[in-house]
Amino acid sequence: MHGISTDLMTTPVTRFAPSPTGMLHIGGARTALFNWLYARHHGGRFLLRIEDTDRERSTEDAKAAILNGMTWLGLDWDDLVYQSERIERHKEVAQKLLDSGHAYYCYCSPEELSQMRETAKAEGRPTGYDGTWRDRDPSEAPDGVDPVVRLKTPRDGDTLIKDHIQGDVRIPNSQLDDYILLRSDGTPTYMLSVVVDDHDMGITHIIRGDDHLTNAARQIPIYQAMGWDIPAFAHQSLIHGSDGAKLSKRHGALAVEAYRDMGYLPEGMRNYLLRLGWSHGDDEIIPTDKAIAWFNLDSVGRAPARFDFDKLNFVNAHYIKETPDTELLELLLPFLAQNHGLTPTEGESERILKALPELKLHAKTLVELSENTEFLLLKRPLPITDKAKKQLGDEARSMLANLHQTLEESGVWTPEALESLIRAFVDTSGLKFGQVGQPLRAALTGGAKSPGIFDVLHALGRDESLARIKDQLAKRP
Repeated sequence: MHGISTDLMTTPVTRFAPSPTGMLHIGGARTALFNWLYARHHGGRFLLRIEDTDRERSTEDAKAAILNGMTWLGLDWDDLVYQSERIERHKEVAQKLLDSGHAYYCYCSPEELSQMRETAKAEGRPTGYDGTWRDRDPSEAPDGVDPVVRLKTPRDGDTLIKDHIQGDVRIPNSQLDDYILLRSDGTPTYMLSVVVDDHDMGITHIIRGDDHLTNAARQIPIYQAMGWDIPAFAHQSLIHGSDGAKLSKRHGALAVEAYRDMGYLPEGMRNYLLRLGWSHGDDEIIPTDKAIAWFNLDSVGRAPARFDFDKLNFVNAHYIKETPDTELLELLLPFLAQNHGLTPTEGESERILKALPELKLHAKTLVELSENTEFLLLKRPLPITDKAKKQLGDEARSMLANLHQTLEESGVWTPEALESLIRAFVDTSGLKFGQVGQPLRAALTGGAKSPGIFDVLHALGRDESLARIKDQLAKRP
């Protein structure tokens, strides 16, 4: 039995090590966040390592997406390493393992390996490599065959992983085959490279998904063969959908950049990802400074977390409300341009700023906020929706003509003064408030929904409000 002894009091060095074969998805983002928080909490270091040794599948676009996603999330790294730059070091360690007798050359052909698997399957045995060349004399090697290098894994007992999330996990060594360290072309495999890099970079804590739990047992023999300290392991459960099924695109298994484009704030995403598997009492809203202060591995749950868009929207809506209006306007501008083709003038930006205190109370994302802001930027005469047209019949337009005159005579244009004036107009007209407010909203916004009507008037300003009402009066028969 092999155990792990790791001093948790050591100043930690953590890492996030994605492969650039696709976008940075939500599960990887949470892994990066947990590693980042653990390092920041303990005053340690957080490294980003791009594991790009798979030349055929790694792409420059995927590398850029990972860096952009990490930057958008606000997860800064203390060092950036590309694994492909360290291949010679990986080969050097493989040679040391050969020299010390902890690895060996295997000359099996693809056909022999395939037959080996079929035979084991038919006999009900594990289908891993059976050790054909484990103890054979290299002089028996066939001519013209480029061998692979395999690790000589322990055969007896089991490997104990003292996992700081899952607890003690024992993997029978009989389940560990002699896996490949160097391919026949001399390139290192993931299993070798990751161990060498983690050792050389001084990684003290490996926090990752529990789909890597068996990999921990397979990697430990390399540490032991090289006489290296074994880092602490912490394997978090994977994220499932709200229905408990494996996370898919319909549940939210999207690239981080997709959440950015859907109008989520990085603060909101960090807060929500933190709560996917980690808790601090009943706290739901946890700003980053508190997350750093509170984060620990003891509070990471073992059960799979469930991704829930409703909860994400709740958290993001909070951060939208908390964002200062001037900052929120800057965040909003790209969405107005991309989704609506609108670029506010200086005056129109002032309109938006006036409306934001009210508008942001009702928005869950920046996309939704941009939709709610659009009416402020529409050019006259406004396009009127079918629903709004129903509010602008002959009687409503006659009422608006009288209201237009009343508003035109008003010398004060604040929400409070406008509310007093319109409520007085409603009383003297013998109408219900909805009979005034709904046609007025239709005339001012072209739609049937908007913030409070007094805030709409205030945000549009006196001249624009009166002009929009007058446009509708001109349509009377």
